[in-house]
Amino acid sequence: MAFVVPAPRIPAVPVEGTEDTFPVRRVFCVGRNYAAHAREMGANPDAEPPFFFMKPADALVPGGGNVPYPPATEDLHHEVEMVVALRDGGADIAQEAALDAVFGYAVGIDLTRRDLQAAAKKGGKPWDMAKGFDASAPVSAICPADRCGHPSSGAVTLSVDGEVRQSGDLADMIWSVPAMIAYLSTLVILKPGDLIFTGTPEGVGPVARGSRMEASVAGVGTLAVTLV
Repeated sequence: MAFVVPAPRIPAVPVEGTEDTFPVRRVFCVGRNYAAHAREMGANPDAEPPFFFMKPADALVPGGGNVPYPPATEDLHHEVEMVVALRDGGADIAQEAALDAVFGYAVGIDLTRRDLQAAAKKGGKPWDMAKGFDASAPVSAICPADRCGHPSSGAVTLSVDGEVRQSGDLADMIWSVPAMIAYLSTLVILKPGDLIFTGTPEGVGPVARGSRMEASVAGVGTLAVTLV
């Protein structure tokens, strides 16, 4: 097959401890999956099933490092998350079988243009440009599940310039990894290469050019990012 323009590269994330990479198909993100964060955003965590938004796969910044401060915002926020990488998929996946589809886990930062998101919410418009902009998803190398297991508890933290801003625990997630995989698979057919950002604990806040963020998920890994 001949393409009329150059074919885009396949986004990929390194696999920890190997020279292999994980090809990324789609990036799903679950919203308000920690009760305290839902409350700080003015929502009732008991009022709704999980909801999802997406980021383009080429918004990933594998390995972190320098990340450009995006245009069109004066209020960029950090959100640390555990990321699930799928090796298998399907539709209507049973919750008890969901972890069989998981290849591994990573640390991610969901960068958010909060001012654009607030305007979109007020106008009843989509969040796409608040969440899915270029370089909006720094992500660490993926730790294979056969090495790190399937974490369901452990610290999730993010510091900015050495000051701890977010400190939570995977055990505080409203929807567990198996539960969110099972629910998401009722909405779309999941495929190998899909990533799921699993939500952020409370403490989200603004970052500026020059800010250095250090994120970690216990048992999974760390990620360091500097905004330039």
